[in-house]
Amino acid sequence: MPISIERIREASSRYAFTKSASSLTEARSLGLRSAFLCHSHPDAKNVPGLLTLFHDDGWRVYVDWQDAAMPEKPNKETAGRIQGKILEMELFIFLATENSVASRWCPWEIGYADSQKPADHLLIIPTKDRTGAWYGNEYLQLYRRIDEGQGGVLGVWSPGEEKGTRLRML
Repeated sequence: MPISIERIREASSRYAFTKSASSLTEARSLGLRSAFLCHSHPDAKNVPGLLTLFHDDGWRVYVDWQDAAMPEKPNKETAGRIQGKILEMELFIFLATENSVASRWCPWEIGYADSQKPADHLLIIPTKDRTGAWYGNEYLQLYRRIDEGQGGVLGVWSPGEEKGTRLRML
């Protein structure tokens, strides 16, 4: 079941206790998984909650706008830095929202990640809003997804599979 935007926003109240990964080395030294988070900047208000949910399961997630080395305005240097971080982080996560599926940058980022990483290192987070509408274009259904399982536990499912693996165990 897609993760509700409300659950992500509720988790943001615990955000002060989480930390993002600045490098794969840092995450590995702490025994954690690392991932690059692809999202639309209009969804930035949801990122703290998402980072908290991942932190709860032992992950560190890189977010480009938290990186002081990232240029203020997107340009060629931005693209190069994003490509470098996608390669550096262990996994690539695409937060599928109304904004990200309509974005110019997000499809470019997943296309780049798809060409550089094994398919099982790309994860999609389909979301749903209050109306029940969920987001995740057809091409996003080619990848494993992170959904809520029974009891609200986050898990990873392969396309077409009904049984998933707990995110914590991935």
